[in-house]
Amino acid sequence: MDFNDLKLFLHLSESKNFSKTAVQNHMSTSTLSRQIQRMEEELGEPLFLRDNRRVALTDCGEKFQIFAKQNWYQWQQFKQQLQIDKTQLSGELRLFCSVTASYSHLPKIIEKFRTHYPFVEIKLMTGDPASALGLVQSQTVDLAIAGKPDNLPSSIAFHKIDDLELSLIAPRIACPATYLLQQNPIDWQQMPFIFPEQGHARQRIEYWLNVHKKIKHPKIYATVAGHEGIVPMVALGCGLAMLPDAVIKNSPIGSQVSIFQLDNPVAPFELGVCVQKKYLQQPLIRAFWETLE
Repeated sequence: MDFNDLKLFLHLSESKNFSKTAVQNHMSTSTLSRQIQRMEEELGEPLFLRDNRRVALTDCGEKFQIFAKQNWYQWQQFKQQLQIDKTQLSGELRLFCSVTASYSHLPKIIEKFRTHYPFVEIKLMTGDPASALGLVQSQTVDLAIAGKPDNLPSSIAFHKIDDLELSLIAPRIACPATYLLQQNPIDWQQMPFIFPEQGHARQRIEYWLNVHKKIKHPKIYATVAGHEGIVPMVALGCGLAMLPDAVIKNSPIGSQVSIFQLDNPVAPFELGVCVQKKYLQQPLIRAFWETLE
């Protein structure tokens, strides 16, 4: 078993798809299958449960995944430490952020980083910002742009890059939500809302409704993973939503929603880059962190 075996195993353990892993590693599915079988024979235990529908890790596979991650990253760190010339630093850096952050905050950071380290390959993953911290903690990514949680884990380093303001947005078209907004007083209990599944924006709207409108159980039209998909739902008249201003400003249909003026402003939250403290001395991560400073 060699380090390439560990790389293939880790890729397959995340993709859970033999065809996808084979294509991305430039090999046939049968070749990949044989290599995994050889690893299982060497260990004397199956690593994956596979049938026509799914691929899943066995108990042994989950234990081996921890071992493989540790040894793969140690191997990457060792190779990076062999780089004598700082300007020739190379390797792979895995980064996560929301779709909005990928064009609102990340470009300036990456531009500065690439000026000094042009040979580093950035593996960018986008998705729900609420999952950013978990992805860093599980070592799925090296760094992530995320909102600072109220209770930051002691194992996580956080570098602030911005304060994000939030606004309550409403449809511009005629719909039940705009009808309710024209009433005096507004019946907030009947107002339909679109909530993010989790994260700072959801915490802020729940707090605002509870404290300022005395509503503990609002009428929820839908819950959505991430933020970007909520803006078009509001524009289509599905309900109201509270989102970071950066999301609204950068949405292609941001002009089709209205900002509802709040009597009680909503507290902003800190946006920053987070990483596991124990990895800050790895050359690539240290170089990225120094770029932020």
